[in-house]
Amino acid sequence: MKRLALLLLVCVAFAAPGEASARHPVVVELFTAQGCSSCVKADTWLDKVADRPEVIALTWSVDYWDYLGWKDTFAEPEYAERQQRYERHFNLRNVYTPQIIVDGAAQASGDKPAEIDSLIYQARRAPRSAPQVQFLSGGRVGVGTGRRIKGAADVWLIRFDPRRQDVEVTAGDNNGAKVPQRDVVRQLERLGAWSGHAVVFKTPGPAAAGLTTLILVQTVRGGPIIAATLEPDAEP
Repeated sequence: MKRLALLLLVCVAFAAPGEASARHPVVVELFTAQGCSSCVKADTWLDKVADRPEVIALTWSVDYWDYLGWKDTFAEPEYAERQQRYERHFNLRNVYTPQIIVDGAAQASGDKPAEIDSLIYQARRAPRSAPQVQFLSGGRVGVGTGRRIKGAADVWLIRFDPRRQDVEVTAGDNNGAKVPQRDVVRQLERLGAWSGHAVVFKTPGPAAAGLTTLILVQTVRGGPIIAATLEPDAEP
């Protein structure tokens, strides 16, 4: 009964005209590794980009360079799996670091800031038809109605640490270096599917204290991001 009431609330709240065209910040994802010698420049660049009000920055630490001698302190296998979905979506020959994904719609090498800035500019100007996403009481999130897309979409919960952290690397290619890390992802959960109809999801508890929660509505198999909403007290 409570779930039905919440669904009705979401349907009414999200029925206002014009809501579906709301613009969300541009999501800039960096796939990197503390043991990657060519990644430090991209890590430093993301630290600056994260301060832009029109950007949500995410650092995804991958584990496939651990064999070089340094085990990345933030890496999780599912983060590399997310990058592999992008690899297939963009028809790339292999995954690499540093890699930047902009709004799930374009990719570039993380050592080409001018190219990435151009992609962010294009993403800001691109037309959108995004469902409204709202954080509800009781640890729930509602996704409103919107234009249906082929194959539906995934709803992801991402929690990241908004602080800058300087990680001292003591082995491998970056031995002796301090690697800047910003907006490091610490939790990734798929909440379910969205097909254009209003739906409510129960969210899991945080993996650690001090994390910021982000909800993404994204086309399946690593496609474009349709909506991106931060928890209210973390809005850019």
